[in-house]
Amino acid sequence: MKTLVIDDSRLARNELKRLLKEFDNVQIVGEAASVDEAIEKITELKPDLIFLDIQMPGKTGFDLLEELEIVPEVIFSTAYDEYALKAFEYNALDYLVKPVQKDRLAGAISKVIEKVEKKEREKENGSDKLTIHDQVFVKDGEKCWFVQLADIRLFEVSGNYTTVYFDKSKPMITRTLNYLESRLDEKTFFRANRQQIINLKWIERIEPWFSGSLRIYMKGGEEIDVSRRQTLKFKDIMSF
Repeated sequence: MKTLVIDDSRLARNELKRLLKEFDNVQIVGEAASVDEAIEKITELKPDLIFLDIQMPGKTGFDLLEELEIVPEVIFSTAYDEYALKAFEYNALDYLVKPVQKDRLAGAISKVIEKVEKKEREKENGSDKLTIHDQVFVKDGEKCWFVQLADIRLFEVSGNYTTVYFDKSKPMITRTLNYLESRLDEKTFFRANRQQIINLKWIERIEPWFSGSLRIYMKGGEEIDVSRRQTLKFKDIMSF
């Protein structure tokens, strides 16, 4: 696994690199002392895994994750234990408190290996799509959320953006509907028309509509018109 060590302390970086040399499945490809430097290194080196400090001058490790579009696997390494809960909200695989102990580091590496191997198996089986059990990071301006896909009831085109409907929130993201359709599990998410993808689990009721099409009423109150072409596909999916 290509690994990047991010910490403003040179001594902390050197100590972690020393410990990581004992793991054959870890290849240290670089290091960074700040968030801005880390962004450059992640863009250039595309690491599989980052060890990330939280408190750094200027920007925090959390700020780094919010600025990344594609996030590697993350293990936090910090002198403070009060950020642990927030760290796992960012889908961190583990949280190591300095000074890092070798046995804790080994456990963290094992978690990464297990997750990477699982992803590889899913790719081989053609099942690398996101399911309702996955969480996604949604950012709109200064606001951000980690949302379980099961809680998202609708994706809807809004100009050059896509609106994500969950709870009472409707943030807009830059992903296209075509991209989302390619990543989402078709057993749960259905492309109702050119403008909308719905979560089938959130359907409240269905009524016949014009010219053989359907109208779907969502539990969140939204009304979705299924195109005639997609109506045939929808009936096929939902039938026994």
